[in-house]
Order: sequence, then structure tokens, then C-alpha cells
Amino acid sequence: MSKTVDLSVELAGVRLKNPVLVASGTFGFGREYGEFYDLSELGGICAKGLTPARREGNPPPRIAETPMGILNSVGLQNPGVDAFIAHELPELRKHDLAVVANISGNTPEEYGEMCEKLSEAGVDLIEVNISCPNVKAGGLAYGTRPEMAAEVTQIAKHHASVPVMVKLSPNVTDVTEIARAVEGAGADAVSLINTLRGMRIDVNTHRPILKMNTGGLSGPAVLPVAVRMVWEVANAVKIPILGMGGVAKAEDAAQLMLAGATAVAVGTACFADPFTPIKVRDGLAALAETQGLERVSDLTGAVQPW
Repeated sequence: MSKTVDLSVELAGVRLKNPVLVASGTFGFGREYGEFYDLSELGGICAKGLTPARREGNPPPRIAETPMGILNSVGLQNPGVDAFIAHELPELRKHDLAVVANISGNTPEEYGEMCEKLSEAGVDLIEVNISCPNVKAGGLAYGTRPEMAAEVTQIAKHHASVPVMVKLSPNVTDVTEIARAVEGAGADAVSLINTLRGMRIDVNTHRPILKMNTGGLSGPAVLPVAVRMVWEVANAVKIPILGMGGVAKAEDAAQLMLAGATAVAVGTACFADPFTPIKVRDGLAALAETQGLERVSDLTGAVQPW
């Protein structure tokens, strides 16, 4: 790792010693990966998505490989927010990294309650996942309607005493419309992209590969979509961006930063190689040094469109 390049960045007022985090849902709560290396090597961890109560998730099969990625319909399996605070957060706090709690709710009130609990417990940042069904609105996702995204953001901000980052869905006509709505509602940052909705069918049984029929597509295949959406959002809002979607090497992360991301998250690539986030961090430092940059943050928004 370069000794001459400053790797630190600031995301929504939270200082990160390097710009590489791990994406929610791909790293659990860090315990298993912590057997490979000290989690303090990371800039931060976006913990597995939390709900108010324990969830067992969807029935299997719920993971399927695709060319250049995977489909998942895990269904937010998690121990619940109280169990996270009691058992997982104290372990994460033993490491020198930013702890980002990812939350999903069925109602705006549930988001508010979780924000209050997690703020008091001492997480650094709350990532509000608005890509989940809204029970009160007939199954619509918060993330696809600007006014609903804004409502959840306002409630989260009202109940949180730490910065709030809203995770945007790519399954929309215009992602900048949602980004502007959450910025206007007080979001401190946005993260994108979440998974793209996809499907695979077994041609012999004529059944979908996944029990829930469709799932979220992630992995290298989605990187160009992520880069494009980060660039669009960076040109639409002034709040910082955590970029993710298909990051498997330093050049992928650099593309997201050049497009406008302040920091990046590595997700699916961790399944194939647990050391990917460390390699991305070191590769970013080397790339910045080669280009004569004093700070890796100089990459952010430095794209020069034709």
C-alpha cells in the first residue's frame, strides 16, 4: 500500500481512513471475514440489513449464479435490530472502522424506531434501504416513488442523531428524481446501486431457479449501470455518494469515484475472494500514486465527459 497517498475520505461527516467499505448483505456482521484479516483494514462495514424483529428470510433456493454475477432472494434474513445492538455491535466496535447499520421497514414508523435505537447504540451512520415493500401502500417499494422516499427520509432524520444515508434502487425510470427527493428531505448521503431485478428459468423443469421467481442481480455485470447511475446522481445532488455495484478490482472502484462517488463498497466479489476489499484499497492507492495524486479523494468527480 502506498505511503505517499492520503487514503482518508469523509462521507456525510464521518471520517473514513480509506474509501473502501463492504456492502450490506454480503459481509454479514463481519465475524466470518474477520477470520481472514483484521476488519480494521476496512474503511467501514455496511452491516447486514436489519428489521425491527428477527426474520428467517425466504425459502430456498434463494441464490443462483448468472454469467458475471449472482441472483439472490435471501429476503432480509437477520436477527433483528435489538439482537444486533446486543450481540454484534459490541464486537464491531472492537475494530477501527466505521459501522454503518442498514435498515429496512414495512412502515415509516418502523424506520423511525430503528433509527432511534441504533443512534443511541452508537453506530456511525444509518443506511436506510428504501427498496423494500411498503405494506401501507399496497406493496409498492418506497424507493420507486419520490414522495414516499422523501417521507421515509424525513422520519429517519427526525429520529436519528447520526448521519442518514439513503440506499437507492436502480429499478426506476429516473434515479435522479428519487435522489433529489431524499436530498430535499434531509438525507446526508445516498448509496447506490442496490441490485437490479432479474430472473433465471430452468429450461428442463420449466421452473424459475429461485423459489421466489425473481431476485436481485449483483456482481460484475451491473458495474456499467452503477457507474452511469452514480454519474447521473452526482450531477443532480450535492450530498456525497457511496458507490457500489460490481466492484471487483481497483479500476472498478476508481470508475465509481471518477463518476462522483466519495467512497465505494465491495459486495458480491467478497464471496469469491474475501480479500477483495483489501486489494481494492491497495490498488486505488497505487493508481492514485501512478497518476500523481496526493489524495485518493482527488478521483471523486474527476471524470471528463466528451
